Amino acid sequence: MKQILYAIVFVILGMSNTQAQIKGDWTGTLDYQGTAIAIIFHLTETDGKVQGTMDVPLQGAVGIPLSVVTFENKQLVLSIEQAGIKYSGKLENGKITGTYTQGDAKLPLILENKVITKPGDTTLVSTKEQLATLIALDKGNFKYQVEDYFAKPKLSGFQLSPNGKYISYREKDDKNKRHVMVKEVATGKVIRAIEEKNELIRGMGWINDDRLVYVMDQGGNENYHLYAINIDGTNNIDLTPFENIQASILNMLKEQKDFIIIQMNKDNKQVFEPYKVNIQTGVMEKLFTNEDPANAIVGYEFDKDGNLRGYAKMQNGINSQFFYKPQGATNFELFHTTKWDETFSVVSFNYASKNSDEAYVLTNLDSDKSRIVLYDLKNKKILREIYANEEYDANLISLSRKRNWEIDFVGYEGEKIIIKPVSETFKKIYKNLESQFKGYEFSIAGKTDNEDQLLVVVQSDKLYGRYYHYDTKSGKATLLVDLMPQLKEEDMAVMRPITFKSRDGMTIHGYITLPKVALDGKKVPLIVNPHGGPQGIRDSWGFNPETQLFASRGYATLQVNFRISGGYGKEFLRAGFKQIGRKAMDDVEDGVQYAIEQGWVDKSNVAIYGASHGGYAVLRGLEKTPDLYKAGVDYVGVSNIFTLMSSIPEYWKPYKEMLYEIWYDLDNEDEAAIAKEVSPIFHIDAIKSPLFVVQGANDPRVKIAEADQIVKALRDKGVDVPYMVKYDEGHGFGKEENQIEFYKAMMGFFSKHLH
Repeated sequence: MKQILYAIVFVILGMSNTQAQIKGDWTGTLDYQGTAIAIIFHLTETDGKVQGTMDVPLQGAVGIPLSVVTFENKQLVLSIEQAGIKYSGKLENGKITGTYTQGDAKLPLILENKVITKPGDTTLVSTKEQLATLIALDKGNFKYQVEDYFAKPKLSGFQLSPNGKYISYREKDDKNKRHVMVKEVATGKVIRAIEEKNELIRGMGWINDDRLVYVMDQGGNENYHLYAINIDGTNNIDLTPFENIQASILNMLKEQKDFIIIQMNKDNKQVFEPYKVNIQTGVMEKLFTNEDPANAIVGYEFDKDGNLRGYAKMQNGINSQFFYKPQGATNFELFHTTKWDETFSVVSFNYASKNSDEAYVLTNLDSDKSRIVLYDLKNKKILREIYANEEYDANLISLSRKRNWEIDFVGYEGEKIIIKPVSETFKKIYKNLESQFKGYEFSIAGKTDNEDQLLVVVQSDKLYGRYYHYDTKSGKATLLVDLMPQLKEEDMAVMRPITFKSRDGMTIHGYITLPKVALDGKKVPLIVNPHGGPQGIRDSWGFNPETQLFASRGYATLQVNFRISGGYGKEFLRAGFKQIGRKAMDDVEDGVQYAIEQGWVDKSNVAIYGASHGGYAVLRGLEKTPDLYKAGVDYVGVSNIFTLMSSIPEYWKPYKEMLYEIWYDLDNEDEAAIAKEVSPIFHIDAIKSPLFVVQGANDPRVKIAEADQIVKALRDKGVDVPYMVKYDEGHGFGKEENQIEFYKAMMGFFSKHLH
C-alpha cells in the first residue's frame, strides 16, 4: 500500500441497460494513515460504449484509461488486477458506498457524482469577498503601494542580437501582456516580434541575427515547449509539438546558425534525450538514446560544433557516472563514478588549446569548496588551478569567443558577488564600469559576437536595476531603461549580510533587511523567510521586492542560508541531509534569536513566510516552535513528506533515491518515523497561530492536495486559515495580477496579526 494506485491499468467498462446512471464524474476520498487521497473517475459514453479514465491528483496521475467495470442491480465492481485493487459498492440516493481493497488494506470509499471543472477541493477556497476583506486590512499612510513593487516593468528583458543591429526587449501593454519587441539600433524602428496572449512567455532569446526562440507552458504546468520566430513575427513554429513533454535548450551552436541542440522527454517521460533541431523548419534528429530510465542520463556535454563529448548518468539514484569519448575514440568510456552531491562539470572545452581534450572544469572532488581547474580529460589529470576561494564555492568564469577563448574573469558568490578580472581587455572594461557605477553591483547581461557592444545591468540592495548599452571602444555607457523608476533608492531599506553560530557550532550566513526605524534603534516586527529548494539553493544580496515591501510596512525580513544551502562547500550541503525540518529549522530559529539579540526586532512579533520548501518550513515552524511565530504564510508549500514523494513528476523519478538521501528514506522504518515526525500534517494539534495558504492549482511539484489537506485539517480545529488558489498558475504565480493580489492579501494578513 506504500505506492497507492501505482499501476496504470486498462479496464473495459461493462455495458448494462442502466449505464446512464453511472455516466459522469465520480469522486471520493481514501483516508490512508491520516493522508487524504482523492480518487476521480470520469465515465463517458461514445457510440453506445461506456469509456472512462481515472485521476489521482495527489500523484499527478490524470486521464488513466480504465477497464472492466460491472454495474448490475445497482452494484458497481471495479477490478484492477495488475495493481491488486478491487472496489465494490452500491448505488443508492446518488452515491456509491463501498470498499476499496489493495493488498491487505481495506478502506471505505464513497463516490459521489460531481461535475469536475477545477482541481482540488473548491469548497475550501476563500471567496473573493473574504480575500477582499483581508486585503482591506493593509491600511496606512504608505508612500508605496504593492503595485509599485510587483507590477512588471514597462520595459524589461533587454538582449542584443548577435550582430548588434537589434535590441530585443519585453514591453508591457495596458492589459499586462508582455510582448517581445525588436528595435533596430540604427533607425530606432520598433516592431512587435511576439505577441503574448493567454499563456505567459516564460523566456526568450536570440538564436541568430534573424530568429528568436521563446518558451511557454500551459497555466504553469511546466510542460515547456520551445518556439522559433523571425524578428518580423513570421514563420512562428513550435519546435517541440508534442503532448505532455518538457523541453529545454542545451546548446545554441553559434557555428551553425540555423540549428540548436535541445533536450526533451518525448519518448519516455522519465528521461531527457538530446535532439538537433533546425530552427527554420523544425526538422529534428535525435543525437543519443537514454536507454535506462532506472539509471538515467541527467546531463550532456556538447562542444561548440555540436559533437557529444560526454554525459553524466545516475547510478542507483545516488551516484553519478561520467562517460567521456576522447578525441579520435569511437566509444564513450566510463571516466569516473562519484557521489551525486560531488561536483565535476565541464564549463567549456578549451578551444584555444591544440589539445581538444582540454577543458575548464568545476570540481570539488579533492576539496570541500568547488574550484575551477584546467583539466586534461583524456589523461585524467589537472593541468593547473584557475581559481579557488577558501570560504565559498568558486563557480564563475567567462571566456571571450572573439579573442580566441581567453579568460575574461573568474569569481564567486560570498556575501556579495565578487568578480576578478583576468584578461587585459576585460580589466579595462571592469575598471571603467567600476568608476561609473561605484557602490553598485554590475554584471554583463549580454554581448555581440564581435564583443564591441555589451549590455550591462546595474543593481544594489536599494536599486531594482538599470540596463545600459556599453560601447567597448569609447567606454561610454548609455542608459536604456530604469526598470522601476517609481521606487526611489533613498526610500528603500538596507539589506545587511549577517553571520552567526548555530546551536551546534556551525557558521551560518544570511541577510536581514531592516526598515529605517530599526536602524534608529526601534525594535520592529520580523518576518522570517526561509528559501526554497532546499538543497543547493541560497539567498543572495541585492534588491528583493518582497523584503522591500515588508520594510515599507515596518517589518524586518530575515533570510537564513541554513545548512544544505548552496555555495558554502559540500560539507555544509551534506550537513543538511536528513535534517530538513530538524537542524535546518534549528538554524532558522537560531537566526531569529541572533536578530533579537542585536536589538533589531520585537521578539513578541515574529511571523514566518516561505514558498515551496520555504512553505514547508512555515508549517513546520508553526508546529515545532508554536510560541515563536504569531502567524505564517505558506506559499505552494509541502505539508506531508509522504505525499510529496508519492506525487513527484515523472521526470523526477530517476532522482527518487537522491531525494530520499536529502529528505528521508521512506522505505526505511526509522527514517519513515522521522519523516512522520517532521511532516506538519501529522501534528495539526500543535499549530495554534493563524495561517494563510496560497497555491497554484496546476503545480506539478507540490500538488494542490498538499494545500487542501492542511487547510481542511486546521479549519476543523478552529484555526483561522484564509486560502487563495489560482487556477491558471503552477509552482508560484507568474501573472502580474495574481502576484499583486497575493501580496496585497499577505500584507492584510500580517497587518491583522503583527502589531
